[in-house]
Amino acid sequence: MLPSIHGQWIFHPSHDVELLNMNVDEIKACIPHRSPFLWLDEVTEISADRIVAIKHLSKDLPVFQGHYPDFPVFPGVLQCEACFQAGAVLISKLISVEDAQVPVVTRQNNTQFRRLIRPGETIQMEVELTERLANAFYLKGRVSVSGKVTARLEFVCTTTTIE
Repeated sequence: MLPSIHGQWIFHPSHDVELLNMNVDEIKACIPHRSPFLWLDEVTEISADRIVAIKHLSKDLPVFQGHYPDFPVFPGVLQCEACFQAGAVLISKLISVEDAQVPVVTRQNNTQFRRLIRPGETIQMEVELTERLANAFYLKGRVSVSGKVTARLEFVCTTTTIE
């Protein structure tokens, strides 16, 4: 049995625990994001240093109405945001995030976009924790559709107090 912080389980650094099928309500318990800006539907795998999550991109998402009306494409910046949110869920399982704190991205590097994402597709985000320095979490993210990489990025997250 894993110890609990505010009713949520946490990882021991020496254990590699996996949790399958974390639903949207469990995701919302970990991060402050909400519709229409929650870009995770489900977590399919999580360990002390890696998370895999998915998002089904409905054809009627409002973002497709304006980006671009005659050739709808899921924006690259939202692919990055989906990775950031997956990283925030992972971080929430590693540290106690107080009620007055939110996860924030402090740096983004080496972002590459490889393939367009169209309405109706399902994106998969894989985020790996590569290093931790105090309260700074260095992560690598990858977005894919049907096993084909659409974006890769490196980013750093921390938490900040709401003022």
